[in-house]
Amino acid sequence: MAEGMTWSVTDGDKLTQAEVYGEVLSQLGERYPDLVALTADLASSTKIGRFGKKFPERFFNVGIAENTMFGMAAGLAQAGLRPVVSTFAAFTALRSAEQVRTDICYQNLNVKIISTHAGISFGQAGSTHHCTEDLAVMRSFANMTVIVPADGIETGNAVVAAMEWPGPVYIRVGRGFEPPVNKTQDYGYAIGRAITMRDGRDVAIIACGVGVLQAMRAADVLDRQGLSARVINMHTIKPIDRDAIIKAVTDTRRIITVEEHNVMGGLGSAVAEVIVENGKACAFRKLGVPDCYSIVGYPEDLYHHYKFDADGIVETVGELMRLEIEEDEDWEDEA
Repeated sequence: MAEGMTWSVTDGDKLTQAEVYGEVLSQLGERYPDLVALTADLASSTKIGRFGKKFPERFFNVGIAENTMFGMAAGLAQAGLRPVVSTFAAFTALRSAEQVRTDICYQNLNVKIISTHAGISFGQAGSTHHCTEDLAVMRSFANMTVIVPADGIETGNAVVAAMEWPGPVYIRVGRGFEPPVNKTQDYGYAIGRAITMRDGRDVAIIACGVGVLQAMRAADVLDRQGLSARVINMHTIKPIDRDAIIKAVTDTRRIITVEEHNVMGGLGSAVAEVIVENGKACAFRKLGVPDCYSIVGYPEDLYHHYKFDADGIVETVGELMRLEIEEDEDWEDEA
């Protein structure tokens, strides 16, 4: 929870995720005198420049040298400071993966990474600016915490929580005016603990990022069709809320994951791992960008094209509801 912050739910309604984090980070600079910020010539685009204007002596622009930036952040953390680094997701997870892994994660350093323009949020810019692999990359790094906020409100909460969370943290946000999902910032946000946005018994939709809003819209449609859909906001991909997943499997036996990411290695894969390790089967589908490089287009059009918008979710729920599943109350193996 963003306790003590002066931003409000109204800001989350008007501002992009990046603008909210820029404002919150500027306020956190007063609380944490050891907080420093770094950019690779993207201060304005990523909004970390707000911190730089307020604390110019604690702000470093390294130029177009992302690899150097992450190495510098590691050094600043070793010196006892609290560095926050921000650049585009593609430059973090792809161009600078070696530095993030070896300089930061290997040493388990207290570096907070806020990556903007993630997923296909900059869809019209083409494949070089899409990043649908970052969750798979980042969650594979030991010691890394991975967070995907659903909206600006949750982005503010995530940034505040990350300041007190030990070790490296990766926060993934979009580019555009992502509509708000939460009506208040005081909903009990905590890293590693999923939020049940809506309860349901027929199917569970586990989503992150912009997928949460699409899941909520789909749940409204399904309700009018007589189906009860549980919507779970899995904002933390690592550490993932295993209990929320297993409860959803036990209660509904039908699971759909929704993410603005390749269906390989992201939220869907993380949820599937938990289900398999638990030993209880269910009807399961992963929605997101298929195993391909996304076509070029506006984000909302791409969500629809790849069927992880509300329409696609409703269609997939219909497919799952037509499957026959074994109704065994206790699911215990027979001797």
